[in-house]
Amino acid sequence: MKKQRVDYSGFSLRRLREPRFSHMLLLLGWVGYFALYFITENLIPVERCHEIHCVLDDMIPFREGFVIIYVAWYAVCFGSLAYTLFFDVPNFRRLQIYIMITQALAMLCYIIYPSIQLLRPAEFPRQNFFTWVLGLIYAFDTPTGVCPSLHVAYSCGILSVAWKDERLSKYTKIAALLFTLAVSVAVCAVKQHSAVDVLAALPVCMIAEPIVFWKDYWKPKLQKLAK
Repeated sequence: MKKQRVDYSGFSLRRLREPRFSHMLLLLGWVGYFALYFITENLIPVERCHEIHCVLDDMIPFREGFVIIYVAWYAVCFGSLAYTLFFDVPNFRRLQIYIMITQALAMLCYIIYPSIQLLRPAEFPRQNFFTWVLGLIYAFDTPTGVCPSLHVAYSCGILSVAWKDERLSKYTKIAALLFTLAVSVAVCAVKQHSAVDVLAALPVCMIAEPIVFWKDYWKPKLQKLAK
């Protein structure tokens, strides 16, 4: 079913507090996130960071081709927020609040228990386009502040919103599930995260899930089961 585009005609910053546009204030959450990102990336010394590692990390081979999924994640996150912003405001609110909760919890973890992973290869076993892209990512993104993985947490948020939307086809929902699983594998295969970071994202999502969806989804579900 084709969704009607949200009408933003007449929008201005002065009208942000009006009910028609107030949902856009949620985008300010990204300002807080990037401020905390700067703090955790630049003001927490590496010496304070705890290495994150498990035996599963040693069993997962380095595969630079997974950088395609890793980079595609950025497009999917941006696209999901942009699409819901212009076509589905209620789901935009849910997704953005879910993301803000996971951001806040992750940043709290990064500050209280600074983390680092030392899984990146000292040098790439091959030189190709994928390793070139991954080299750029390594240069831009330090291996600190990794546990829990926000790549996984955001993906779970997108999946949760999509799975509950009855207007979406089952194929779209399956695609969202497969993408979330692919991202969880990709972050480990390109050595951006430990498997521990992936698993640590799950309790973060379990906190965000009822906060966002209890009233509109889980409470009615439980009440229906209780009858």
